[in-house]
Amino acid sequence: MTVTLIKAPADAPPDAQDAPVAGASSTRPERRRARYRRIAKAALDDERVRTTGRIAVRHASYIAGGTKVIGRRVWDSRSSSRYERMIRAAEAAGLLEEVKEWEARAQAYRAARHRRRLDMLQLMIQAPKAIAFATTGAAGTLLMLGILLAWGSGDVRDVLTPIETVIDLVQLLAFLGSVIWDPFLFAAPWIGLFAVWAVGQQQHTAPQWALPASARTFGDAITPHIVVVAFRDLGISPLRKAIEGMGDVGAAMLSPIKIAGCGVQVDVHLPSGVSTEEIQNKRRKLAENLNRHEHEVFITIPPQPRTVRLWIADSGALDEPIGPSPLMLDEDITADYYTGSAPWGQNLRGDAVGVSVFQRHILLTGLSNQGKTASLRALALWLMFDITVDFYIADLKGVGDWRGFLGLAQVLIQGPTDEHVALATDMVEWGVDEMQRRIALLEESGATDGVTREMARTDPRFRPIVLIVDEAQVAYGCGAKSLDGRPYGGSKATSRYFQAVKKIHDQGRAVNVTIWEGTQDPTDENLPKRSREGNHIRGSLVLGTESQAKMALGEAPVEAGAAPHKLRRDIDRGTLVVAGGVKMEPGEVSVTVRTHFISGEDAIALTDRAKALREDVATVLQLEVVPDFDHLIDLAAVVGSEKRVRTTEVLHRLKARNHALYEQWTGGRLKALLAEYGEEPGTYDGYPVVRLESVERALARRAEEIAEAQ
Repeated sequence: MTVTLIKAPADAPPDAQDAPVAGASSTRPERRRARYRRIAKAALDDERVRTTGRIAVRHASYIAGGTKVIGRRVWDSRSSSRYERMIRAAEAAGLLEEVKEWEARAQAYRAARHRRRLDMLQLMIQAPKAIAFATTGAAGTLLMLGILLAWGSGDVRDVLTPIETVIDLVQLLAFLGSVIWDPFLFAAPWIGLFAVWAVGQQQHTAPQWALPASARTFGDAITPHIVVVAFRDLGISPLRKAIEGMGDVGAAMLSPIKIAGCGVQVDVHLPSGVSTEEIQNKRRKLAENLNRHEHEVFITIPPQPRTVRLWIADSGALDEPIGPSPLMLDEDITADYYTGSAPWGQNLRGDAVGVSVFQRHILLTGLSNQGKTASLRALALWLMFDITVDFYIADLKGVGDWRGFLGLAQVLIQGPTDEHVALATDMVEWGVDEMQRRIALLEESGATDGVTREMARTDPRFRPIVLIVDEAQVAYGCGAKSLDGRPYGGSKATSRYFQAVKKIHDQGRAVNVTIWEGTQDPTDENLPKRSREGNHIRGSLVLGTESQAKMALGEAPVEAGAAPHKLRRDIDRGTLVVAGGVKMEPGEVSVTVRTHFISGEDAIALTDRAKALREDVATVLQLEVVPDFDHLIDLAAVVGSEKRVRTTEVLHRLKARNHALYEQWTGGRLKALLAEYGEEPGTYDGYPVVRLESVERALARRAEEIAEAQ
């Protein structure tokens, strides 16, 4: 800016000569302010200045905060304010019993204080008389002591010696007091200042930015105050009013904060008028109030009413990988189908999670490429070390995830086509036939405790069988039909795959025939309700919506806080929310498991170890579709036009028709076939028979079902 000075004419008025030129005077304050701003900015940019400022603010805050804390403590000790605060907190929380208890304590305190005051008044009345008696008594005692001294020494002057000694002692004490008093008066304010500073430092009363780096938390540490403030600021009006009404005792809502793995756990008892559902719906805001990401805060519902249980992870802890699987660390590891637990991973508390697969049907689901196959395979990789367990595997993705079980599994189907679905369906239906055969054998044996561990290990007819179908949504969604017109997929009564799975769910576990399914992106079309609810262990990786979470786990776990739809896609790969089959805290209905990842190469190494323990298995790959067999048509053919045929004769004719297929059939299996269509064998002259009319009605009913499905 250029400033031009113009000299006023000589005949101009004096004011005009002295007045500053327009523009020149207006720039001076601006320049001064700009200079001050530059100086201030330079000072603030200097780390030494900032450090000095933080130190000054920190210690001043220690003194101010310490004074406040000590003042509150003194006031609490001299009044009933502490009891009043606790009463307000209990009222706000709706704890009426605690209100009564604190009122009783407050009344007892006031009564005791009243008695102390009356005693003090009485003491003031009696004090002069007590002092006079004490003085007279002391003087008399000293005089008697002096008389005794004088009597002993023969010198009358010794009568006053005790009194003179006391007087000298008083003078000495007065002298010492006069010497100490002035330094004490000088030091007393500094001692008091240091005392309040020490309290303030202990309580961290300074702002976070002013604290030393070692003492700053910036929300990383979870304290009762932080939790209470986080709940207060959730935007729930009744909750905010209740917490504000509690004053300084809002922490009465909280249980003790406990270390739980890589985080902390705390129960929060909600005030009256606030529901647990409202808190669950505010999960993201609550996490942000606690200076956490949403995935670092888990909310579950414990058994206590109006209570939510928070597990709050340390910042960033869930992004750190967990250790390798114990299967890779222990070369001598063993498995026991009946009594063992598969080492699956860790829960959020950092505790090892073991899964008992004994007679349990399993369903794992989630979005694509989130670790579902690896999680399901990890269970099989443990169980294969029990040499009494047989595996039948259908991998309907067919990219080699289960290739290591070649030479280990009895059947291994790999591929996504309709032909592979047909093979998988045949495999599961074989499992149904095997289940029926075992039920008949068990009934014939007269066993009363089902298939015991001893029976499973000594009788090959009862060896545990695990049917595994990975990418089961391919089977449920398959539109291909078999020769009898029934579709392989779907969820209707004519669906071969669905009906076979349902039958195994109903009765298979009792005879050691179980099925494990892995599926992705569950819907009612690719995972029927009846099928998913038949599983004992239901686990889910990340899902897209809450409705999918309810399909995967059931409504009860999701309503109690299970939230696979809150997991992060691609980041929380391998993290499962599991309902059933794993050890849980009392009152929990689900647990979040971070599974150990076992790569494909490591899986091959493990299967090679397992093969060394087992006899050679000639795995059936079944690359070609086997012919379809219609049991109902075969039954009609062997009955022919006869009105009734004895069951034993029917079984003989079926074996003659196809010995390999019907060799293991029993009367119970024949009964189960007719029961599928609402029919059952009858009796004639005391012998079980198969009636022609029952077979004809079963054929007609099946035809109707097929027509309705089409």
